[in-house]
Amino acid sequence: MHVSDLVSAMHDIAPLEYAEAWDKVGLLVGDAARALKGRVLLTIDLTERVLEEAIGAKAGAIIAYHPPIFEPLNRVTSATPRQRVVLRAIEHQIAVYTPHTALDAAPGGITDWLCEGLSGSRKEGKILGDCRALAPHPQMPASQQLKVVTFVPQAEVDRVRSALATAGAGIIGAYHLCSFESSGTGTFVGGEGTKPRVGKAGHFEHVPEHRLEMVCSRSSLALAIETLRRFHPYESPAIDVYELVPQPQRAAGPGRRLVVDKAATVRELAERLRDHIKRDRVRYAVAGEADAKLNHIGVVPGSGESLSRLARTEGCQVFVTGEMKHHEVLGALNSGMSVILGGHTNTERGYLPRLRAALEKRGFDAVLSETDKDPLEAV
Repeated sequence: MHVSDLVSAMHDIAPLEYAEAWDKVGLLVGDAARALKGRVLLTIDLTERVLEEAIGAKAGAIIAYHPPIFEPLNRVTSATPRQRVVLRAIEHQIAVYTPHTALDAAPGGITDWLCEGLSGSRKEGKILGDCRALAPHPQMPASQQLKVVTFVPQAEVDRVRSALATAGAGIIGAYHLCSFESSGTGTFVGGEGTKPRVGKAGHFEHVPEHRLEMVCSRSSLALAIETLRRFHPYESPAIDVYELVPQPQRAAGPGRRLVVDKAATVRELAERLRDHIKRDRVRYAVAGEADAKLNHIGVVPGSGESLSRLARTEGCQVFVTGEMKHHEVLGALNSGMSVILGGHTNTERGYLPRLRAALEKRGFDAVLSETDKDPLEAV
């Protein structure tokens, strides 16, 4: 095993393209080409105490859910706890990887884990209700960023299609030479000095043609157009280039809109969350009647207030997250949406055993940190 194998496994579990643009995710410390010697320690926060635990356990890597490097570091010395964590990880050749919002947004990730408990499910991986991302992740394969369209005499379609394919057009997933063609009639009048392939210059011509469409990446577009002009039988072929929009992935993206099969009051939903994250208590605020049965729930782990307004717009009757500012809670209540708060890391930490199991299935010796804990205590 190498560090790169761990990076690949984590990307399989939580692809980094799901992470928010502002986030600092991926391999933050370490050499991907280095052999992975020792265990993989899982933690929510990489504190000095957790790092000492990793050193004592002879860990070769740490999966730290929250990024230990977020703001730029001007230096790496022993001057501050954050710098010391990075410095000592480097000294002991311990790689550090952070999934953060990628793991939140991924199908089967932290947010879906919360939805399981809120839906009343007792089966791992099973959500009792309809669940989709609050903000579906836009998927845009590089090979399908654009569509190139041209119009070709039927006898020349195969030749032009093959030429475009050699320039990188027509790739959809593992399929090549992908295209669509339809028949129609083209018209033109050739100006003075032209040599039309069909008909005569100066005459209004009707020509049976095939419309040929192929997807293409931005990086391949210039070569595709050059190739098309070279192999097209016309002096001045008609070429259209269309911008394609990303395709939203319903199951991936920030937050979830959960419509549970079994409606419940806000208090009952709070009790489901409390039991699922294994805490003594959670906090909640009710907008409207306390005994009203609700089934539309917005769910965001950690600090989710930035998505609370979207949740309300999407018809959520209650918003479940880790923490929110006081005035954001009031804003949600004033909009008619109840709020349940489970604590920032409490809505994240309970997922780590599932992440450990996923890594163990992929051949890694993974262990949960024993010193990582919520920095806040209640009395």
